[in-house]
Amino acid sequence: MERNLPLVSVVVPCRNEEKFIGQCLESIIRQDYPKEKLEVLVVDGMSNDKTRGVVARYVGEHPFIKLLDNFEIFTPFALNIGIKKSQGEIIIRMDAHAKYSQDYIVECVKNLQKYNADNVGGSLVVVASKNGSLFSRAIAWALSSVFCAGNAHYKTIHSGSPRFVDTVFGGCYKRELFDRMGLFNEKLPRCQDIDFNMRLTSIGGKILLVPNIFVYYYPRASLKNYFFRDLTSGEWIIYSSKFMRRPLKLRHYLPAICFFGAIGLLVAGFWKLVFWLVLAGLAAVYVFLSLFFSVRIAAKERNWRFVFLMPLAFASRHLAYGLGSVLGLAKLILNKKNEKC
Repeated sequence: MERNLPLVSVVVPCRNEEKFIGQCLESIIRQDYPKEKLEVLVVDGMSNDKTRGVVARYVGEHPFIKLLDNFEIFTPFALNIGIKKSQGEIIIRMDAHAKYSQDYIVECVKNLQKYNADNVGGSLVVVASKNGSLFSRAIAWALSSVFCAGNAHYKTIHSGSPRFVDTVFGGCYKRELFDRMGLFNEKLPRCQDIDFNMRLTSIGGKILLVPNIFVYYYPRASLKNYFFRDLTSGEWIIYSSKFMRRPLKLRHYLPAICFFGAIGLLVAGFWKLVFWLVLAGLAAVYVFLSLFFSVRIAAKERNWRFVFLMPLAFASRHLAYGLGSVLGLAKLILNKKNEKC
């Protein structure tokens, strides 16, 4: 049976991941997939920490692991370098800031073939580091909550049958797909995966989520890093629409809509009391939902302190994403003005 398995190329873009790249590679080494049918290409964006040394050690111990250079630093360049250098019939993108269940590769390949899908991924389980603070656990819960993730099913659904969705984390692709579609958009340091999946679905491609295989992702642990990560994510999700052929999903625009809606009601409230009342009502709904999800999480954690921590984690993500979306929109408008000049 192993003779019939396709050669799989795993592409791991990374930069300054000395704390995580080791456990990522360990989880790949422990995969059920036969190693003679596997190549792992770690494409490093010229890290200035100990990442390259860690990877070099694994390269010396495991002949199927290789280290490639990405002099352009950013992720889409790394992905394209890895795809061009790869030999596999199947190409799987894996994130250096995560680790993977033991059956991840074999199940991705199996379901790719079984469902004739074009992209397959598993459920994203956001976990706090073992020595992380209580707030880092709150961040992990926020990122996987429907209240923050919306209908991004790969973040919120961790069981059940495979289903077709609009995006997954990472991705498992047949090599011939890149011959048909082209590579990742190198104009997008962020959101290149969203762009690729939108292009894929626009030509009738199918993206499959397999909830019973898992990616364990480690988020930024401090409030400052968490806030600024979401700020830049919000900015890029809107600005990246400049390079995309199709509109984003509603969940991508919602933070900006809510932000502008709140500002609009606040300004209108100076003329009409009713707008203040509408804003107060919406704020009350937000507080209720925040407390509702916070209490549920506190009950799961069996720790009442999450009733106070979760509203902060939720508000930080919503505010940062909303502000970032506004910055992205401003960037779009300014660039259009400069293009006309």
